[in-house]
Amino acid sequence: MKGFTLHRARIAVIAMLAISALPCFSTDVAVLKNGFSIRHERREVIGDVTRLYVNADGSSYVDVPTAEIEHFEEAPPESPAFDPASSSRLPGPDPPRFANNAMDASPTFPLQPQANLADVVNQASGRYRLDPDLVNSVIKAESGFNVRAVSPKGAQGLMQLMPGTASQLGVPNVFNPQANVEGGTKYLRELLERYNFDLVKALAAYNAGPQRVEQFGGVPPFYETRAYVARVVKDFNKKKVAQKATASQRTAPVRVPAKTASADRQH
Repeated sequence: MKGFTLHRARIAVIAMLAISALPCFSTDVAVLKNGFSIRHERREVIGDVTRLYVNADGSSYVDVPTAEIEHFEEAPPESPAFDPASSSRLPGPDPPRFANNAMDASPTFPLQPQANLADVVNQASGRYRLDPDLVNSVIKAESGFNVRAVSPKGAQGLMQLMPGTASQLGVPNVFNPQANVEGGTKYLRELLERYNFDLVKALAAYNAGPQRVEQFGGVPPFYETRAYVARVVKDFNKKKVAQKATASQRTAPVRVPAKTASADRQH
């Protein structure tokens, strides 16, 4: 009897050790230093990155530099699913209101084919308080910076706006870089607000639509959407890492080489 009890105790210890060795499994939120967050089912550290699995079966994930993660916290309850029949406007929340009413502005967009795209992105990003690197990463994934891009499904311009979406966003000409980036950035901001700045969900909704994200409770099980989200997040993180490396080089102390003995003799 004593041997049986000892055997059971050993099994319990082994089981506890095995459980502690597994990756973290829980519905948590990774809060990033850039202000965004990523809701995930589980995570594991691989080298200098943390892999965040955004669905339960582990088939969809994003890799984030561990140093860019501020902290983890328990995920809040999911918001109720959106009912398309209850609204005739573009799926998404009411446009966020800011104290300076910048979102209420209705800028005009004269045709300027030679407009500097960097300036266009910076202006729109500033108006909607987004990181211009994120907007650039979305443009790169959507159109490859092709102003005249048209997808097989009819999405148009730099940020690939569907005609109906462009109309509801107030974009008069989707092939005008300023108007297209303005509308796409505004929509991206709305989606981030809608999903409490969960970057993965917002990007998935930008690609597949909010109804799909809410139908599946996260990133839809579509290869195109999963690849799109991973591509944008990877490109955005790459930009941030490069910026940090450049900043470190600029602030590195300048080393003055010591004089050699021969140089001292010459003087």
